[in-house]
Amino acid sequence: MTLPYAIMVFVTLQRLAELVIASRNTRALKARGAVEYGAAHYPVMIALHGTWLIVLWATVGGRPVNLPMLALFAVLQALRIWVLVTLGSRWTTRIIVLRGAPLVTGGPFRILRHPNYCVVISEIAVLPLVFGLVWVAVLYSLLNAAMLWVRIGAENRVLYDDPHPA
Repeated sequence: MTLPYAIMVFVTLQRLAELVIASRNTRALKARGAVEYGAAHYPVMIALHGTWLIVLWATVGGRPVNLPMLALFAVLQALRIWVLVTLGSRWTTRIIVLRGAPLVTGGPFRILRHPNYCVVISEIAVLPLVFGLVWVAVLYSLLNAAMLWVRIGAENRVLYDDPHPA
């Protein structure tokens, strides 16, 4: 297996594992009375990330790997893990709010309001650049920016504008 495909296997398995964790956490949070917000945009977000992976799978074959960009991607993975560990059982790919639970303010949340989105924004640009795929980085960064405009707006309304939604 070539290095580009090995990287893609890693990223794909990572994303699939995260979906399993997110699904488990979502079920547990909902069982405790948590409510989901912004569900209408969730399929669009899944389609965006899914097509990003598909496009990468279809275009990385035989491409050289930019090792400094790969190192940056590895740093982003460490930051991703920091976010997931900090949120623990409250991490999910959906906007799930457990009433009465305080906002998480430790770990990377001491520095940024939305550290996971900063990681995702970076990953969507950096991974294609690992393979020299500038057009994929630009296209999906623009699409992701539009998606996050909707998502972060929904999340901010629930978590910060109205901390006790009905």
